Amino acid sequence: MSAGLLIEQQRRLSRAVVEDDLAEATSAGGLLRSRAGGSLLHIYRHAYRARLVAALRENHEGLPRVMGDEAFDALAQAYLSAYPSRHPSIRWFGEYLADFMQARPALALHPSLADLARMEWALRTAFDAADAVPIRAEALQALEAQAWPGLRFVLLPSVRLVTLHWAVEPLWRALKSQTVQPADGEPALPEPEPSDHCLLTWRPDLETRWRSLERLEAMLLRAVLERQPFAVLCTRAAAAVGEADAAAAVVAALQGWLAEGLIAAVQV
Repeated sequence: MSAGLLIEQQRRLSRAVVEDDLAEATSAGGLLRSRAGGSLLHIYRHAYRARLVAALRENHEGLPRVMGDEAFDALAQAYLSAYPSRHPSIRWFGEYLADFMQARPALALHPSLADLARMEWALRTAFDAADAVPIRAEALQALEAQAWPGLRFVLLPSVRLVTLHWAVEPLWRALKSQTVQPADGEPALPEPEPSDHCLLTWRPDLETRWRSLERLEAMLLRAVLERQPFAVLCTRAAAAVGEADAAAAVVAALQGWLAEGLIAAVQV
């Protein structure tokens, strides 16, 4: 068999297994015959999908526990058909799950679960983000006053801001505190309440952290992510709290970010 023909057969087999391509399955099926005469293609296809469903469970640990195995498996199979894995690592399988759940509410069971998926994904991606050493407050104290209007702050690579429409944090916390599925007689998991807010996740060291943000702080952090200078942060704060309190509000936010280890660098 020539190298070109071998490569083409491998491509057909990949499309038959990964993309569930019926035309390619017919072609590739003849290549995968057992001695008993049965096709092995369905075995490869089943193993491929089962491994990705398992990866989705690993990347969203709390979601299957809330939904139950049957409902989660149905969601996972539908998601896999709509979004086949495109990344070499299955660690990144599930990137679009939250949006998929929001678009397919019947599969999600409850609209808040899409936000639970968003929170879990943000925490996972924050954990896997590149390392960086947070700066200390002394780095800002040494700067001249005239430099402050143009200062730009660089956040850690792990910082994520996630817009949520449901208060899923109590549910996530309850899931983390439980080691097994709730049994009869045990307290039910808290049901999320509607709440438009922003969630912050980051990893200043070996531990991923998170907290919910008030509207002003979320607005300021978004401005920092846009690489806006200190003067612009003050202008945006003034629209929310008034010019007299704007600078103090931004400085207070900066002090909190420095204490929590969110800032990786400052650009003068």
